[in-house]
Order: sequence, then C-alpha cells, then structure tokens
Amino acid sequence: MTPGINRAKTWVLIAGLMGLFLLIGSFFGSNGLIIALVLGLGFNFAMYWFSGSIAVKTTRSRLVTEQELPQVHRIVRELTQAEGMPMPDIYLSDMQQPNAFATGRNPSNAKVAVTQGILQILDERELRGVLAHELSHVANRDILIGSIAAGIGTSISFIAQFALFFGGGDDEGGNPIFLLLAWIVAPIAAAIIQMAVSRSREYQADESGAFLSKDPRALASALAKLEQTAKQVLPPRSVSPAEAHLFIVNPLAGLRGRGFASLFSTHPPTEERISRLQAIEARIQQQQGPIGRLR
Repeated sequence: MTPGINRAKTWVLIAGLMGLFLLIGSFFGSNGLIIALVLGLGFNFAMYWFSGSIAVKTTRSRLVTEQELPQVHRIVRELTQAEGMPMPDIYLSDMQQPNAFATGRNPSNAKVAVTQGILQILDERELRGVLAHELSHVANRDILIGSIAAGIGTSISFIAQFALFFGGGDDEGGNPIFLLLAWIVAPIAAAIIQMAVSRSREYQADESGAFLSKDPRALASALAKLEQTAKQVLPPRSVSPAEAHLFIVNPLAGLRGRGFASLFSTHPPTEERISRLQAIEARIQQQQGPIGRLR
C-alpha cells in the first residue's frame, strides 16, 4: 500500500466517524449534538496537549543525556537530520518489556522513549528501524490524528449517553428502540473505527520508517523479536489500554483477542506488518538496486 493510499484510508475512517456522529446526533437535536462535540473534543484536546508528560510518567521514563545513552542519541540524530526534523528529547523507561514509543503534539515537542528491555534484545540495525518507526509517528502527526479520532469517538459515546437518559430531540422523546440501539451500537461502532485508525497509522509509520532507515528488513526483524518477547513478559501494570496505541507493539499483548475481538486491537497483526515490510524491501531494491544492508 502506497503512503498516499494509507493516508487516504485514515481520513476516510475519520470521515466515517464524523458521519456516524452526525447521524446519531441529528436524531437528538442540535443542543445535545453541540454539547457532546464540545465535551469530547475538549477532553481529548487536553489529552493531546499533555500526552507527552502523561506517557513518560506512566511508563516511569526519565530524560537521559547523550553520555548516558550514546547509541540511541546518535541513531536518532542521524535519522532526524535525514528527515529534517528537530532533535527530540530521549527518554529511558525501566520497563523490562521490550518496547518503544514516541509522543508529543508536534516535532518541536517530541519525546522518544525506549525501554530497558528493548536495549537488551535488539542489535543496532534493528534498534535503528524501531527508532525510524517512532520518528515517523512524530513526522506524520499521528498524535494529532489519534486525538481527532478519539475526540469524535468520545463525543459519540457522550451523545449515546444523552440518548439513554434524555431521549431524542423531538417532542415525543424519540423511538425507544432506536435509543437503545444508539446507546449500545454507536459507541461500539465508534470504537471499531477508532481502532482501525490506530492500525492504519501503525502501517503508515512502518512504511515511513522503512524508507527513512532504508532498512525495512531490520524493522521486520525487530518486530518479530518484540512480538515473541512481549508474550513472555508480564504486561506493565502502569500502562493503561488507552495508552497502548503509543507503543510500537501492544504492551498489553496478553490481553489481545482474536476474531471479532481483533477489531478492537490498536495494532495490526505482526505477521501482516512483516509481510508489508518485505514488500517494501522488494520495492526499494527494484528502485535503487540491491542495498547491502538489506541482504
């Protein structure tokens, strides 16, 4: 999937969320619609603005200097210079689960964090692939996109609650069957679309990161190692499901479901991510010829 198609898919999903919001809201009257939208967007704007501080606190991450973590600083500096981005703050989490995340409302306020666990199992090429993925989240404004999706999704949940307790916007209080369906179905549909947005942004960060590092095979290898190890390490207690989308692999791996439950997953299947990275590797080799580091 090309970057343009992936971005278009993301905004189609967000448009679908907004369409669902307007469909449900139109039945309950303009006042409830406006209140729900303001509350939902207001809450998630606050989360967007303070997401960086919240993430580093809940993961027990601390700001580290170049003297403390020279390898990570060097890799991030090389990648940001190649992308024309400001150098983000580098954090280290004492989590033993191998993982990494990026947060911050824009490239000038970005934070990139790695865990103790990831430094123990990845070689430098693989770590470079992971950091390129995380920097791509920053460059692609994924915190903003996720906040927009979350804001609309939360608004749909609010307005569904209004439907249950206050009825519809007409004088007769609305159709009770429709109200019940809206209360139950609308938040579920919104959550499914919101998670689809999250998975779409992971695919995009994989692709952007692969081209940034010019080493998609290294990122694929890192994902395989992270997936394998995440199943063997207990999920961190300090990370909530609402923060799982920040990480390169789901830190709550033991809580993931299959089948229908996978619709609520923040991350795509690792096997599919690896398959796409392999296709990107083939595309790079066709465009530029064999690259030594890919072999």
